[in-house]
Amino acid sequence: MKDSKGAILAQKVTEQERKIQLRWLVAISSIPLFGMVAAFGIAPQTDATHVSVQTVTETLALPSIPQDASATAEFWREERIQRGDTVTDLLNRLHIDPQDIQTFLSSNRDTSALSQLRPGKTVQARTTAAGELISLRYIAGDGNLLQVEKQGDAFKATEKAAPLVQDVQMKSGKIASSLFAATDAADLPDAVAMQLVEIFSTDIDFHKDLRKNDQFTVVYETFHSNGEPVKSGHILAAEFTNQGKTYRAVYFQDAQGHGGYYTPDGKSLRKAFLRSPLEFSRVTSGFTNARFHPILKEWRSHKGVDYGAAIGTRVKAVADATVAFMGKQNGYGNLLVLKHQGQYSTAYGHLSGFAKGLHMGSKVSQGDVVAYVGMTGMATGPHLHYEFRIAGVQRNPLTVDMPTAFPIAAQLRPQFQATSRAMLTRLDMLRGTNLASLD
Repeated sequence: MKDSKGAILAQKVTEQERKIQLRWLVAISSIPLFGMVAAFGIAPQTDATHVSVQTVTETLALPSIPQDASATAEFWREERIQRGDTVTDLLNRLHIDPQDIQTFLSSNRDTSALSQLRPGKTVQARTTAAGELISLRYIAGDGNLLQVEKQGDAFKATEKAAPLVQDVQMKSGKIASSLFAATDAADLPDAVAMQLVEIFSTDIDFHKDLRKNDQFTVVYETFHSNGEPVKSGHILAAEFTNQGKTYRAVYFQDAQGHGGYYTPDGKSLRKAFLRSPLEFSRVTSGFTNARFHPILKEWRSHKGVDYGAAIGTRVKAVADATVAFMGKQNGYGNLLVLKHQGQYSTAYGHLSGFAKGLHMGSKVSQGDVVAYVGMTGMATGPHLHYEFRIAGVQRNPLTVDMPTAFPIAAQLRPQFQATSRAMLTRLDMLRGTNLASLD
């Protein structure tokens, strides 16, 4: 009996040892390759409060550095341009040696890019640890890359087109007060906002048709150089919802490089005439047969539309044309008359001046700047008087039917449809999100 009890007791002790060993095995096998053993390898009922800790400090020998290495080492430094910065301010923040700053300024007084410092852009300089300027580069607002290299005791500056990498961005916005406020809120570049207006200007009168909660979505090109945004390019696709009606446009370019905007089914959005010769303004006097003239103090017809705008505002040709008249004419003051195809012509009055290089017989394209708003002739304030004439008779430019351009050619339709589908997918993707932009 005693032997039997002893065997049972020995068996229990052996079983307990196995369990302890198994715990250790499980703990060790669950440790990551570089894990802490102490975190897992503690047996049950072990007192870990009196574990001794010993700190070991060793001195490691560092590789020897030549004494003159720091003096010859070169570094790239970068500074972002701040509002009000001068070239001297930037060079000081780049820790350039004062003597090199003076030499740099005297060597590059005539470099045009130095006068185009735009807040937010960056300037990069390669220097020694002591601040000696070796080279400098800066991408100007016009997309040119300014490079300055030290040659002897002077600096040599060169300008060339910056190497650009194309990217595509998508942004959307909703109008709360004005289109420009909405595009600013969506961080849409001004150049892209102006394209948006031009694309839909034949369907939407941006002077009087915009409403609160109108929405837009834009897919457009951007160009970068060395990771820095340089400029925006074409709008590739756009959508504008005005008073509940949605308009869509897709950019398509043929093999000869001729591009334009079309509806998703291939109809050209380019009318033969723009609805307005100004990008943004307000109508101060409409087309009417009875208006009290503010200067002549009598009732008479007003066979045109007056757009209020600041002196110097750009006036654009509403269609391809030839200059038929430019000069002074009675109450019009400075007047420009453009002759278009067929029986169409347009007139632009009260101008402050004409575009440089323009003369009688000049050929202009739709959208070209041809003149500038003024208040010459019989005008009580700065504005543009605009007339749309058919066979010499003035017609209301806000209501007259504008002829359209030709649709996509049949042989180009498969290529256009492939481009259109890809762009419309992007518009749908952004419309289905709550984001203001996607890269």
